[in-house]
Amino acid sequence: MLSLVRKTLGRTAEAIRSVIPRTESISANLLEEALLGADMDIDEVERLIDRLVEPITRDRLEFGLLELLPAFEPREISQKPFVELVFGVNGAGKTTTIAKLARRSKDAGKSVIMGAGDTFRAAAVEQLSIWAKRLGVPIVSAKTGGDPSGVAFDTIASALARGSDHALIDTAGRLHTHKNLSEELKKIVRVCGKALEGAPHRKLLVLDGTQGRSAINQAREFHAIIGIDAIAVTKLDGTAKGGAIYSISRALEIPILFIGSGEGAEDLIDFDAREFTAGFVDSFFE
Repeated sequence: MLSLVRKTLGRTAEAIRSVIPRTESISANLLEEALLGADMDIDEVERLIDRLVEPITRDRLEFGLLELLPAFEPREISQKPFVELVFGVNGAGKTTTIAKLARRSKDAGKSVIMGAGDTFRAAAVEQLSIWAKRLGVPIVSAKTGGDPSGVAFDTIASALARGSDHALIDTAGRLHTHKNLSEELKKIVRVCGKALEGAPHRKLLVLDGTQGRSAINQAREFHAIIGIDAIAVTKLDGTAKGGAIYSISRALEIPILFIGSGEGAEDLIDFDAREFTAGFVDSFFE
């Protein structure tokens, strides 16, 4: 898995190496420049550097970075069906992330059903339907402009009837500042609870990694609307802003569960603080 993390952080590593030639130790000034270039928040960078003793070695930097990441206890998922609501802004990679999650569940021997709750865009339903066919997963959908809450209810009802292990429900890509869509999202959550007590069991926010730290305020607004249980950060393989992970995790104090490493259905990595940090630190040292 460490090799996948290194691959995902490829562009971040290139940007860091343009500032710091790989060596056995580095100065605080060069480290600061490289971390800011990787889109880590200035306050986090200063807090980190204040704790480090020069010359900064690999072990010292790795330990310091790990201290920046909040510790989260893994949550056991025992519900059946496990209902997961996926949301985020347009272009963040929601639909592809749903496909990746479905693939993971299937690979683990679990039965999956999808709900195409983004009834706002016909293309969104079509895209998810293509993934469902490709993965051999049933899907519940409605006409464009249909009631997304109804799709959520029907998806859960179908999951119960089929005895499915995992129900994944898509939602319309929305800006957190759009009041009507925000109210719609609240309604979907309420309806999920009516279809099955305790649902949705996980509300997963998908953030576009190419936005870096600018996604933090977006996430805070979503959290205020319906509460976020976990985060998936996509497109990290296509950006030099890998350092933003530390700022996002610390600012939000919400678990980052997954990072996207490509466009394929298999390109989703469990976020592990130690492995991510080891891969990130590889960019600095020989």
